Order: sequence, then structure tokens, then C-alpha cells
Amino acid sequence: MRLFWALLAALALCLPGSGTGQVGARPAGAPADEVPRPPLLAYYYQWFSSGSWQRAKTDLPLAGAYSSDDARVIDRQIAEAKAAGIDGFIVGWKHGTVNDRRLAKLVAAAEARDFKLAMIYQSLDFHRRPLPVAQVAADFVHFRDHFADSPAMLRVDGRPLTVWSGTWSYSHDDVARVTSPVRGELRVLASEKNVAGYRRISDVTDGNAYYWSSADPETTPGYADKLMDMARAVHADHKIWLAPCAPGFDARLVGGTRPVPRRNGATLAAEYSAALRSSPDAIGLISWNEFSENTHVEPSRDHGDHYLQVLRDLRGVPATVPAENSTAPSRSAHRRSVPESGILPGLWAFVGLVAPMLLITPLAVRRLRAGRPGPAPAGRTRAGTGPERAVSRSPGPSSRRCSRPDREP
Repeated sequence: MRLFWALLAALALCLPGSGTGQVGARPAGAPADEVPRPPLLAYYYQWFSSGSWQRAKTDLPLAGAYSSDDARVIDRQIAEAKAAGIDGFIVGWKHGTVNDRRLAKLVAAAEARDFKLAMIYQSLDFHRRPLPVAQVAADFVHFRDHFADSPAMLRVDGRPLTVWSGTWSYSHDDVARVTSPVRGELRVLASEKNVAGYRRISDVTDGNAYYWSSADPETTPGYADKLMDMARAVHADHKIWLAPCAPGFDARLVGGTRPVPRRNGATLAAEYSAALRSSPDAIGLISWNEFSENTHVEPSRDHGDHYLQVLRDLRGVPATVPAENSTAPSRSAHRRSVPESGILPGLWAFVGLVAPMLLITPLAVRRLRAGRPGPAPAGRTRAGTGPERAVSRSPGPSSRRCSRPDREP
């Protein structure tokens, strides 16, 4: 019986989400089924009001012209994201009455649904001008003091993960002035666009999150190689690398000139694959709801929930969404191309291995009492690959215009 219970505990590791929850970079050349998948974090913007949807938008959410203050919308977005294999949001923020209120609502909803959050600080104003260094420094301290203690925050070695968007607009000394007071309690990633930019401030940051939504994996020269080069530089310092991927891009209503076609999901699949090959500590999906640049995967009038289905295939999760959280059926057929993994296969494996033991064990006990050997059940286990609770770093191989996160409409 002791053997039975030991095997039962070991078999529980077959279920996704069990085990330590440590997720790290993909070792070079390791088969996909032998290493944990990196966390998928979607960039998420919380500055929408009903009037926002009338400016620079060619597509609209299926949920309608929502407000980022609507707690029901926030809860539905988290539920849809989780069901699609997204592990957390990287939420755009800077200190202010409205932004603080909305972030507090998002944090509460994430805590309730066991969903993870990171913060990307928006240090450039509406006209792309850098905010004063003193303001940026004060806002990071405010985030640390008012939000960082939440259990919803994604942590790296115990410290909440943050990204500073716009580091390229600040000097090395300015970056140090902002990060030095908080790096003991936060992880602050730069958002540099190339290796030289990262190295310029690598000693005063904790890695790099590259926000590159305007690249076309089919036509941008050296696209995948650039990701590898940047990953090598970051991992050589034993720091954190967030690789980007996007489903497409069209910012012509906000000044862009060259759109990237979605190709019915092929663009997202190609960029996700390139991101994986750069051995990321996490993948930054651009984006959940950046409708001005048309990188959104949130269910929309033009695309339905097609891109959530694409993500389920890429992440290997079941293609089911609870009815109460679904906004509308898919508007396009989508054939599954990636084998499912997730809780259902894990449960079937668990039942298939445990059920015979439930029958064998009583027989074995009777035989042992009678002095006869019984059958010896055996099983194979593997490490769980569920959503992360912390991101661990490990050195590994790594890589035009870098698009900017959505500015307030």
C-alpha cells in the first residue's frame, strides 16, 4: 500500500499545473515534448472608454465598445485568455487616478482567477516624447508600494516582473536613476530594439523585452536571426529574454505605412515558432487588445475568436471555452494542426495508469499475505507543464522598425 500511494503521488505530476511551477528557457535543440513550454504573456491595454473606439479603428471587439473600468469585461477577458493558453497579461500602466483604478480592478480579477500579471511602464507621452526621469522613477516606486505585493504578479526569483517601454529615449545614467531604487524588489526589463541598445544599459536592467510587431516573418530580412542574436546577448548575462510574436500589423490609421498580413493565422504561427527558437524565458504576444495597430487577438467583429483558436493549437490546449465566458462562436473554420495537450490528456493518462493499480493492489496484498508475490505495476511520469508561478533564467542561444505599444487614444 505504501508503494501504491507513492506511485499515486508520482502520477499526479502527469497533470498540467502540478509540480514546482518553475518555467525556464527552452534548452537549445531539446525536443518540444521534453521541456516546459515558456509562459505566454499578452500585452494588454487598459485605457479604453466608449469614445476610444471611434478613433483609428478598423475592427471592434465582439464585446462592443467597452470601458476598461468594466469589471465584467475584465473577468471575461481573463477567462478567454486562459482558455486560449495565455498565462498572463503584460499590462500597460503609468501612475494616474484612472490607470491606478483600472489596474486595481485587473489585479483583483487576476487574483480571483489565478491569472498572472506583469507591468509595462509607458514612459513616452502621446506624442512619443519621454516623460521626466523624476516622474518615471516616482511611478516605479508607486507601483512597488501599491501593486507589487499582489499574488497575481508574475515573479522572477520572488520579484515581480516589469518592463520599461521607451528605454531607448533615456541615457544610461537616467535609466540607472530609475531602476536603482527598485531593482532589489522588482525585475525591470529594458525594451531595446537591438543588441547594442540592450548592452548600453544591461548593467542597470534585468533583461530585455523586445516589442516588435511590425516585422513580417516572410519578408523582413534577418527576422529570426535578430531574435536569436538578442537572446544570446541577454542570456550571456544570465538575464531575462522576452521574445515577441504578433498575428499581423496594420497601423496606417496612426501613421504606419506597411501592414503585415495575418494570413489566416500563418503569420502568428511563424512568429511564435521564431520566438520559441530564440529560447525565451517568456513570449510576449503583441497583443490582446491593441486595436489601433490591429495586432489584437481578442475576439472581434472581423476575426471572431479565430486567433484564440490558433493560440490553442500553438499552445496545445483544449479548444473549449466555458459558455458563460464566450462572446460568440468562431467566425471561421479552423482545423487543428497541433496535437492537444493540457488537462484532458493528462487526466486520461492518470486514469489509465491508476485504475489498473486500484484493481491490482488488493490482489497483491492478498498474495503477499499468503506468501506469494504479486504483480508489480509500473508507470512513467513526466514533469508538469502548467502555467508558471515563477520564471527561472538559464543561459541559452538567442537573434526595422520596432513598433510602439498603443498610446492612450
